[in-house]
Amino acid sequence: MKNWIPLLLLLLALSSCKTRTKAQNDTDRTRDSITAVKDQDNGNPKDANEPVKDKLTFYEHVLVPPKFDQIKIDSKIRVETGSYVPTLDATVYIENNTKVWMNLRALFINAARGIATPEGIKGQDKINKTYIDSDFDYLNNLLNVNFIDYKSLEKILLGRTFVKINDRQFTLTQNAQGFRMVSNTNQKITTDEKNREYKIALQYDTNYDLLNVNLKDILSSDELDVSYGDWNEYEGIRLPKNVKIIIKGSKSSQILMENTKFDFSRMETPYSVPSSYKKIEIK
Repeated sequence: MKNWIPLLLLLLALSSCKTRTKAQNDTDRTRDSITAVKDQDNGNPKDANEPVKDKLTFYEHVLVPPKFDQIKIDSKIRVETGSYVPTLDATVYIENNTKVWMNLRALFINAARGIATPEGIKGQDKINKTYIDSDFDYLNNLLNVNFIDYKSLEKILLGRTFVKINDRQFTLTQNAQGFRMVSNTNQKITTDEKNREYKIALQYDTNYDLLNVNLKDILSSDELDVSYGDWNEYEGIRLPKNVKIIIKGSKSSQILMENTKFDFSRMETPYSVPSSYKKIEIK
């Protein structure tokens, strides 16, 4: 069973394919920003972080969601799991606050299809004739977090802040490279009756584009890292061309999503499971 097919439909469950890979940054711009932060941590006065005077403007830019009815995204997806996975051609259709629909093609063959709604997630593997039907609790337990719901999935795909941030539990600073938020208290996350604590850091560009989100478990090697690069404006909405999701632990895997086209027209999103398909539990 190639479990990577149904999991790719959600772009979040790659921890089921656990093989260590080397992380790379999406763009030179993201890499330079993160390097600058490290230089600051090492005492480079040129990039010294300073308090942000106008916090209200910052929060308005990074927390207020973009206004849109629907967005269609054509993408190429590369997956690194330690075993061969062909480059996938994907169509992702987001209907604001309603659904995320995805169709995947491998070597010009329809390989998988899935849909996420506020109620949960569904996906079907057309090659192995299997399907999944789950809620977001499963994904939270899988990734050892508790913030993944439908809205956070939308935000991850569109490059918006998908973790809860506030002025009381985070320290906001800025330098010539942009803005940085770091949790000043460990963020406690409870999933499946397990308590975990994370250190969270977010990096934004000078124009408030989100560049990187990192969640690191302070008691283990578990880490979730999401990076964005090559931002551009499309019909008044800024969107990233490159999205990278890395899940690190005793073993790791990553997914790289290159968005090649954005379209704002409405489209049909068919989804039905043939009666011959077998339901599976994600393991």
